[in-house]
Amino acid sequence: MNEKTPPLVVWHGSQVAPAERQKLLGQQPITLWLTGLSAAGKSTLAFALERALIDQGRACYVLDGDNVRHGLNRNLGFSAADRAENIRRIAEVARLMNDAGLIVITAFISPYRADRAAAREIIGADSFREVYVSTSLAVCEARDPKGLYGKARAGEVAAFTGISAPYEPPESPALMVDTAQISLDQAVSQLVALLPAMRHGE
Repeated sequence: MNEKTPPLVVWHGSQVAPAERQKLLGQQPITLWLTGLSAAGKSTLAFALERALIDQGRACYVLDGDNVRHGLNRNLGFSAADRAENIRRIAEVARLMNDAGLIVITAFISPYRADRAAAREIIGADSFREVYVSTSLAVCEARDPKGLYGKARAGEVAAFTGISAPYEPPESPALMVDTAQISLDQAVSQLVALLPAMRHGE
């Protein structure tokens, strides 16, 4: 993929500063980047967190791996190069959403440290929180809600993370969550604690 800005393309600045959007929404925009194996519980946790934050009056949105591949990234496969492009596009979307003042929750396997580091660089280190959903391979494979582990073991799915393709765990995540060890409510509470306090009344 060509990552260079096309010629004759010039950034057009807004008349609205990011700080104005943050003041309007009463929150500091953050991206919580949930990474982990398939069936670790990333999507379940992301959408439960979204519900909790909306109930608190926080503007947020989930970017989910499967959902994004229905539209924005439907032309991408699961090779290392396509995975890298998948993560790059998501990071760019998350950055724009943060610029709009939103809290973003992503739920992607994102198996490679280099891709997650690139996402952090795009979004900005101050706005990026890496969360390792560290549920073990044994538990994930036992859950197998989509039947993908079974197909991978049978050789029907190529380059499946954790079976025939690697997963590189985060080395220093902001938070580790094992969904086999704590309840969904407990996990959501831990994620909420990563977010800056609301700013209403400024």
